[in-house]
Amino acid sequence: MKGFLDYLPGNSVLHRLHPLIKILASILICAAAFCSSNYFYLTGILLFNLLMGLVGNFSGKNTGSRSNGLFKRTLGILNGLIKMSVFLFILQLLAIRTGNVIFSIKGFGITDIALQKALLLVLRLMGATLPLSILISVTNLNDLSNTLVKYLHIPYKYAFTFTSAIRFIPVFSTEMSGIIESQKARGIDFEIKNPFKKFGMILPLCFPLLISSVRKIESTATAAELRGFYLRTRACCTKSYPVHFCDIVFILITGGLLAGAILV
Repeated sequence: MKGFLDYLPGNSVLHRLHPLIKILASILICAAAFCSSNYFYLTGILLFNLLMGLVGNFSGKNTGSRSNGLFKRTLGILNGLIKMSVFLFILQLLAIRTGNVIFSIKGFGITDIALQKALLLVLRLMGATLPLSILISVTNLNDLSNTLVKYLHIPYKYAFTFTSAIRFIPVFSTEMSGIIESQKARGIDFEIKNPFKKFGMILPLCFPLLISSVRKIESTATAAELRGFYLRTRACCTKSYPVHFCDIVFILITGGLLAGAILV
């Protein structure tokens, strides 16, 4: 999805949370999704993710409570995960042969265990993938880099590498979209139903993307060195990030999700 990790500015409760609290909360929700084997609980985690996208969807009081597009982005990511889950669901049904046969299609039986495992897999996938993408979308990457260096004492070059990787994902997505559009302008039709043929048509386009990516990385590295990349230390982070009451409440809620997943 194009620009699915771009920062969406706003003044919602999610925007005001501590950057490290957001990362820790996303890890807890992800762990809760993998710890739980209850379908209703996993559905509740998925609904909680959608609720987070709805809460962070408003830009805030200073901008007239306009939508910043977070909920729409959340639904778009969920739509992509559903498409991927359909493939994984069918793969699980075909791969798992243990259990009692519920129904058969042309002599090929679908077992109850295969159906349970397939449903569990797709619910875990959607519940564990959404939190990080939602919370990263409402986190300024400069603030995230500063908190990693200042509070976790991570060397700046590692924090810079992490945040740069997140920044480059939407850039590469935009570059790939531009390459595909240029190929469409030359008369190449990518709107084909066969996924294998479509993959075969897109695969050669990765080479120009790779070339442009190397150029961008080289220019970014040069710009970082000119700005004193190797001189950055923990003392350079002058901005403070205090922990507020809403941070404590949010981490307790996500911690409760993990505890509930283990108990249930």
